[in-house]
Amino acid sequence: MKEIKDKNETNENKIEKETKKRTIRKIKTDLNKKESDMKVVNKSVDFSLLEVVIIILITGIVVSITSGLIIYNNYEKLNKEEGSISQSDYDEFKKHYNKIINNYVEDVDKDKLLDAAIEGMYNYLGDEYSMYLNTDDTDSLEEQLRGEYTGVGIEIRTDVLSDGALQTVINRVFADSPAEKAGLKAGDILIKVDDVDVVDASSVADTIKKGNKETYDITYIRDGKENKLTIKREKVFINSVNSEIYGNVGYIKIDTFSSTTKEQMIRIINSFDKNIKSLVIDVRDNTGGYLTTAYEVADLFVEKGKVIYQLKDRDDKITKYTAESGVLRKFDKIAVLINESSASASEILALALKESAGAKIVGVKSFGKGTVQETDVLSSGAMVKYTTSYWLSPNGNSINKEGIKPDVEVQDVDKQINEAVKVVK
Repeated sequence: MKEIKDKNETNENKIEKETKKRTIRKIKTDLNKKESDMKVVNKSVDFSLLEVVIIILITGIVVSITSGLIIYNNYEKLNKEEGSISQSDYDEFKKHYNKIINNYVEDVDKDKLLDAAIEGMYNYLGDEYSMYLNTDDTDSLEEQLRGEYTGVGIEIRTDVLSDGALQTVINRVFADSPAEKAGLKAGDILIKVDDVDVVDASSVADTIKKGNKETYDITYIRDGKENKLTIKREKVFINSVNSEIYGNVGYIKIDTFSSTTKEQMIRIINSFDKNIKSLVIDVRDNTGGYLTTAYEVADLFVEKGKVIYQLKDRDDKITKYTAESGVLRKFDKIAVLINESSASASEILALALKESAGAKIVGVKSFGKGTVQETDVLSSGAMVKYTTSYWLSPNGNSINKEGIKPDVEVQDVDKQINEAVKVVK
């Protein structure tokens, strides 16, 4: 029995070994077949350099043709979406422009004619804030908003006397300017610049700001007496922010929202000692300025994440603008002084501080300008500005043509600052 068992085991071992051999051969055969298949695949994608270049060129041509067809088919649609003038309307305009240039009885300035056409389009809108500004008005506005210019540092106006004569008067002398250092004062009457009679305010601006001299002789009248001095033209920094202290209350007057107003605000706030617990911000007679500057000033007082203002466009889409920097310095109480000439950016600041920072508004009802304008400078140097949206308060309120009603009404101009100080004490 043992022999039979051993023999059976020997046969089983032989069968097992043979099975293993067949399995190994099959695996090798499969591997060789796969390797052969891979070689065939590799050979099938092995293009020559010439073939690759041809494929790239053909692909490029196909893409270019396809893109061109897409643009061609959608060109008219794209033009309509952008509100472009139609060819027939453009031809009509061009025809009449050429008629005037070529046939009008007198010579016509082409640039001024084109500006007049642009001015007419903005006048058609019937919007008091969408308008054309000539080069002098544009220069004056840009200087004010930039916060600096090259000149002597005076703000002047032209008064019409009872007999119809014109009189050019210094309205303001900027701090630390050449004019202040030379001794000019508000109220001085300008009569000559370099021995040339002053015609009006614009003539003085043209002579000094657009001149190329370093010094100018100014003849003026003060208290009925004629005086003469020499003044140097330099870069003048327009100070739009001034401050005072009333006990433990800081007072800041903002004249306009220029590109340098934020930096001036930060400098003044940081200069207040630790005893200054409350703040009065005066925007009386401030007719506005840069919207971005109003935002930046409000951002100094409004907690991060709270709304400063909102914009509503022609499609009634609302966009919210929230504080990002965090409060520069915490004051116990804040009051904003306004009057009937506080407008636009001044009103944005006032409502931002009232609704998002708990400020009180003191004075009389503000102007009520609740629209936002964009500007564009023409090739002639003139400018157009046009209304693009309405602005809303943090709570979504509009003051357009209504104004802001103060929390504490004070009609007497001489008492407004004192009343504002009382409110925050």
